[in-house]
Amino acid sequence: MSEKKQESFTVTDRRLFTAEGEVRKDISEEQVSTSTASVPAANDSANPHAATVLESRDGPMPPAPTAVEQQEQADAYRKSSKDLDSRVEQSGHSAKELEMTFERFMASLYMTAMLQLGLMQEEGGQPRLDLIGARQTVDTLNMLSEKTKGNLTDRETSFLQNCLYELRMAYVEVTNALAHPPQAPASAAKR
Repeated sequence: MSEKKQESFTVTDRRLFTAEGEVRKDISEEQVSTSTASVPAANDSANPHAATVLESRDGPMPPAPTAVEQQEQADAYRKSSKDLDSRVEQSGHSAKELEMTFERFMASLYMTAMLQLGLMQEEGGQPRLDLIGARQTVDTLNMLSEKTKGNLTDRETSFLQNCLYELRMAYVEVTNALAHPPQAPASAAKR
């Protein structure tokens, strides 16, 4: 039998920040400033909106684009959307199918939460459970409900409240099932 050569390697975590966005304890401020120095400056012509420094969630926000920049971008977006719409129409479909409505947005979040709860899956795929993601999606829907109070039609309000009700119930059922899995009957355990 031939002798196998054993190889070894070292993995070095070079991420500067934790998942919470804080500077890692084993990283010096000098390393952070050196790494962020390669971030394009705010006046960089290639990316005029690039942040000059990576800041914490509570730090100041980069300046908003000017009104002229916003208008130019909005015009470019509309032109690109019209081009896509014409290609969709040429393929025999309706561009109306692409329009985003509040109800479609809510349905998208609803479906995302159901996937995250493992209650739905892609065709041919396995269910995946992401309780934290599901909770964040439900919390997002709740936040939208609070922030849009008085600004929705009766139909939109009803749709949003139904989505929230069903998702909260599903979340509770899934988390309860995980916390208290079904027990085998005592008679089956003796066999």
